[in-house]
Amino acid sequence: MVVLNKIYTRTGDKGDTALGNGARVPKHDPRVEAYGTSDELNCFVGVARLKATGDTDKALSLIQNDLFDLGADLCRPDLSADAEAEYPPLRLVDSQVDRLEQEIDVMNAALEPLLSFILPGGSELAASLHVCRTVARRAERLAVELSGLSEVNPVTVRYLNRLSDWFFVAARVANNGGKDDVLWVPGANREV
Repeated sequence: MVVLNKIYTRTGDKGDTALGNGARVPKHDPRVEAYGTSDELNCFVGVARLKATGDTDKALSLIQNDLFDLGADLCRPDLSADAEAEYPPLRLVDSQVDRLEQEIDVMNAALEPLLSFILPGGSELAASLHVCRTVARRAERLAVELSGLSEVNPVTVRYLNRLSDWFFVAARVANNGGKDDVLWVPGANREV
């Protein structure tokens, strides 16, 4: 159980922060950038939920919880020390990725195939989900970059990759099952 009765600690006033294993790193450390971006994504998911209902809201709620799991995973760098840890660190697992894939398949089965790229927009919910999609892609890029520098649970990268796909398909569903998608018209505004 986490107890937060004092919000400010002053321990980061000099530009560093503590990771989940207690190590202190600069606030611009690639690991902090990666889990900080997953937190940013979680905030955007919260905004999308303001417009979501039913199954979409329920799925977004699960995603928000997963994103906290993902942040906890990324803030704990020492994968090889997991077995000896006094408290086993929280790590994402394959079943979380599997759930996203199953949800994508269900949503996508009801959509017509795309014949063009689509522009972010349409309904308010779809536009919010497209913002989530792009922030998820940035979080994924940062997690991949971090994995080249330090140990990273590979499930976090797979989860973020599937999550951006989930947001894309969910945005199409939010656009009247894709019927209200805004299609890209290549070169539409060019003068020749």
